[in-house]
Amino acid sequence: MQKYKDKSLNIEERIDDLLSKMTNEEKVGQMLQVSYNTLSKEDYEKYKNLGIGSFLHVLGDEADDIKKRAEKTRLGIPPIFGIDAIHGHCLLNGATVFPSQLAMSSSFNRKLIHDMGKATAKEVAADGLDWTFSPVLCIARDLRWGRVNETFGEDSYVIGELGKAIIEGYEEDNLIIACAKHYIAYGEATGGRDAYDSEVSERKIREVFLPPFEKAAKIGCGSVMTAYGTVDSVPLNANPRMVREILKDEIGFDGFVVSDYENVLNLVTRQFIAENLKDASKLSIEAGNDMSMNTHEFYDCVSELIEDNEIDIKYIDDAVRRILRAKFRIGLFDGKKTVDRSVINCNEHKKLNHKLAQESAVLLKNDGTLPLKENKTIAVIGPNADDIRAIYGDWTYFSHPVPKENVTPMGDYYTIRRGMEEVFGKENILYSKGCDILGEENYIDDAVKIAEKADVVVCVIGDCLAQNGEYRDRADLELSGYQTELVKRLIDTKKPVIAVLVNCKPLCISYLKENCNAIIEDFNGGDFAGLAIAEMIGGKFNPSGKLTISFPRHSSQTPCYYNQYEGWHGGQYVDLEKGYVYEFGDGLSYSEFEYSNLHLSKHTIKNEEEITVSVDVTNKGNMDGKETVLMFVNDVISSVLTPTKQLKGFEKVFIKSGETVTVNLKLNIKDLAIVTRDLEYIVEKGKFEIMVGRNTKEYLKDILSVEENIKL
Repeated sequence: MQKYKDKSLNIEERIDDLLSKMTNEEKVGQMLQVSYNTLSKEDYEKYKNLGIGSFLHVLGDEADDIKKRAEKTRLGIPPIFGIDAIHGHCLLNGATVFPSQLAMSSSFNRKLIHDMGKATAKEVAADGLDWTFSPVLCIARDLRWGRVNETFGEDSYVIGELGKAIIEGYEEDNLIIACAKHYIAYGEATGGRDAYDSEVSERKIREVFLPPFEKAAKIGCGSVMTAYGTVDSVPLNANPRMVREILKDEIGFDGFVVSDYENVLNLVTRQFIAENLKDASKLSIEAGNDMSMNTHEFYDCVSELIEDNEIDIKYIDDAVRRILRAKFRIGLFDGKKTVDRSVINCNEHKKLNHKLAQESAVLLKNDGTLPLKENKTIAVIGPNADDIRAIYGDWTYFSHPVPKENVTPMGDYYTIRRGMEEVFGKENILYSKGCDILGEENYIDDAVKIAEKADVVVCVIGDCLAQNGEYRDRADLELSGYQTELVKRLIDTKKPVIAVLVNCKPLCISYLKENCNAIIEDFNGGDFAGLAIAEMIGGKFNPSGKLTISFPRHSSQTPCYYNQYEGWHGGQYVDLEKGYVYEFGDGLSYSEFEYSNLHLSKHTIKNEEEITVSVDVTNKGNMDGKETVLMFVNDVISSVLTPTKQLKGFEKVFIKSGETVTVNLKLNIKDLAIVTRDLEYIVEKGKFEIMVGRNTKEYLKDILSVEENIKL
C-alpha cells in the first residue's frame, strides 16, 4: 500500500509521501478549480482527464463521472467539489432554503445557526459535494453595496461569533469544508461599489475586519477566499502582506486560500496589475493564493513558470500541501462518508428551518395592534406578499449559477399570503398585489378597495433581486416604484396597517415608522418565512429577533452603523434628524424585559484575566419569551479613536413570564485591547465603561479599571 493511502498514518505524513510522488504538472493541477457551466465540451473532457484539483457547480451524475476519472489517474487524487451553499444547499431546487445570513443573524442564536450549518453540510454531501463557499465574514456598513444580504450585518463581534458557529456546523462531521470570505474589507469598498478599492489602513483592518477571520482560523476553517477588490489600491489576489504574512504566517491559518471567480484573470483585464496571465499567476501564488478559481489558463501559465524557474517551488509545494490537507481532513482519500439523499429537505431540517425563520423575524414597531385575533378579516397586500423569489433573495436556484426566470419550486415553501391563509383561515384573507417593486405596474386602486373591506391590512413591501447582489450596487435606498404611494393610500383608509418588509438590505423607512401601526422586518427568511411572519402576527410565538444592521434616514446617510466615533462637528447633518430610523440591537417582543443588578465579578482586571459580567433580566409580560442581552464596552480615554460603544458579548436566554434570570457574560482582558498606531495590540491603563442592556440606547453601566498598560 502507498503510504499516502494508509489511514493509520497522520495527515502530514501522508501529505509528505504524496507530494514526493507528484510531478510538477500534477501539483499545478491541484491548484486549479474549473467551472462546469463555463467550459466547452472539449475543455471539460480535458480537465476531467487531467485530474484537476477542484470543480465548481457540478451536481449529481457529473460529479460521479469526474470522481471515476480521477481514480484512474496515476495517483488517484480525488477532486474537491465546490458549491455556493450560502444559506442552505439553495442551488439545488428542492433542497432546504434557510434564511439568508442577514436574516438569520437577527436571531442572535449561535445554536440554531450552528445546526443550520450542520444540516446544510448533510444536504451538500448528499449531492456528492465537499465544499461550500460560506460563510461571508464581510462587514456591511455601506448599504449601497449590493451584497449586504450575504453578511451577518455591521458588527465585527457578531460576525465573528456567528461565523464561528456556522463553520463549526459545516465541518463538525467532516462532510464538507467551509470557506470564510471575502478576505478582506471587501464590503468597505469606496462608495459601496462592489469589487472596488477599499481605502482602509492596516490598523483599521486589524481593528475591525480581521477579527472574524482570526476566529475562523483558530477553529480550523478549511479554506478562505480572497476578495475581488483592493486594499489601499493593492488587489487582494496579489497582496502578500495581507494574505501570506498576516493570514497565514501571523494568525496561523492552515487551510488553503482560493481566489474568487476569475480573480487571477482580473489582475490583467480589470485591475491592470499584470501585463499577462503568466505574470498574474505568479503574483497570485507568491501573494499566498493556493487555488485559482476558473481562470483556466492558470494551469499552463504556472507549468511554464516552474519549467522556466521563474517561481520558487516552495510556494507550489505549500499551496498543494494545504489543498491536500483539506482533502485528507474530510476523508476524500479514505472513502468519504456517504449521506443518503433522503436527508435533503427532510422533516428534521424543515423543523430547524421553521424555528430559525421565527427567531430571525424582527418586530420593529407595535402600537398594540399585534398580536391579531383570529376572527379578523385581513387584507394581505403588496408586491412581495406572494413572491417566493423575493423571500428567498440571492444565491438560490432562481439566480445561480445561471439566472432562471420561469422555474417551478420543487420544495415546500410559504409566501406571506400562504402563511396568513394557513394561520388565519383562507376565508379571512383578501389579497391584492397593489403594485410591483420596480414601478412598472400599479394596482393601487384595486388594493384600496380590498383594504376597505378588511379589518386590518398587512402590507408586504421591500425590494427584489434586480436591486441586490453582485453587479447590483444601489445608490437610492428609498422604497422603489409605487410602494410608498401604496402605503400612503392604505393608511388613508384608516384601517390599521402592519408593514412587513421583505428585503435584502435596510431601506429608508421613516414614513413607515411614523405612520404604520406595526412594522416587521424579515429580510430574506427562506422556506418558512411566510408561515413565521403569520404566526408572529397571530401571536403564536413571542418575537425575539433583533437587528444586526442599522436603517438610515436617507440614502446619503451611509456608511451606516452604530459603533462610530465622536468628534463630528454638529453631530448630525443640518438637513436630517440625528440618528437612524432603527439601529443595531433594535427589536421588540410581546413581553417587556426589565434589567437590574448589573454586577462585575472584579472592578480591576489584569493580564490574562477574565471577569464575569452578570445582570438580572425579568420578564414583566404575560408571554414566555427570549431576550438577547447585549454587552458593550467603551475605552474612556485611548491613544487612538475608539467607538463609544463596541459589542463584546451577547447571550440569548429564555425567560418565563414573571420570572427573573441571571445572565452571565464573560469579558476577557483581550476584549479591551486597541490596535495602536504602531500596529501593536495593547490594553491601555485607565477606565472602561461596561454597558449591558437590550440595545445601544437602553442599558445599565458600571466601570472596570486597568492599572497598567498590557501588551498582548
